Amino acid sequence: MITITDKEFKQLADYIYVNYGIYLKEEKRSLVMGRLFNILIQNNFRNFSEYFNYVISDRTGKAADTLIEKITTNHTFFMREADHFDFFKDKVLPYLASTVKDKDLRIWSAGCSSGEEPYTLAMIIDEFFGKEKMFWNTKILATDISGKVLESAKEGVYSNDEIATLPAAWRLKYFKNIDCENSVIVDKIKEEVIYRKFNLMDRTFPFKRKFHVIFCRNVMIYFDAESRKELARKFYDLTEHGGYLFIGHSESLNRLETKYKYIMPAVYRKE
Repeated sequence: MITITDKEFKQLADYIYVNYGIYLKEEKRSLVMGRLFNILIQNNFRNFSEYFNYVISDRTGKAADTLIEKITTNHTFFMREADHFDFFKDKVLPYLASTVKDKDLRIWSAGCSSGEEPYTLAMIIDEFFGKEKMFWNTKILATDISGKVLESAKEGVYSNDEIATLPAAWRLKYFKNIDCENSVIVDKIKEEVIYRKFNLMDRTFPFKRKFHVIFCRNVMIYFDAESRKELARKFYDLTEHGGYLFIGHSESLNRLETKYKYIMPAVYRKE
């Protein structure tokens, strides 16, 4: 097996950190080797230095896209950290329904992976507003750094085992059977989500209007403290007053540094 030297690992780790904010600790060395090994073999690279030179010289960006898709873990599932969705339904939506006068909800699912999170939000919104939904703009922006998972999310196809955690009424209303093993999100919900490729480490964010709700869960665990602090600052600047930020339960914001107010575990608000 091709091994990675100290110099090669540092070179690759520095590149990933500078461009994507992902901090690869030394204990991730074997993970990096394992996930990239097949790429080296398929392309006849003799070592990781040759592979690195290939990545940085590829002007199409496809090599870098493949690298980040191999390194990141796009693991999620429906109703993950379900208390967040309960809070969104019971507290956030009633507040927004009574305060957003132009009926234009702006919700961002950052690091959306294969789509379970934004589709769940879309289903909750559809159920909450009912017939009144036709008077609202409730499109959800869903972004991820991986083009591969975004393509999967757009298709909206999930195994029946994957959607088993959803309420039975939702499975009947919002999914269509493809075969005995798989189902697809109905167009009514699929069309509520706008998917875009986006790097959270970009220096500037191109959004013209602020968001009422930002979900960025289990993404910042890959960043170092300084990158998390800077991302939280950008999120705050992009949050409407009274708006919410949801992060993962394994994550937290430094309450002495952030301007957000702590509401409950992994939920913050801009007041």
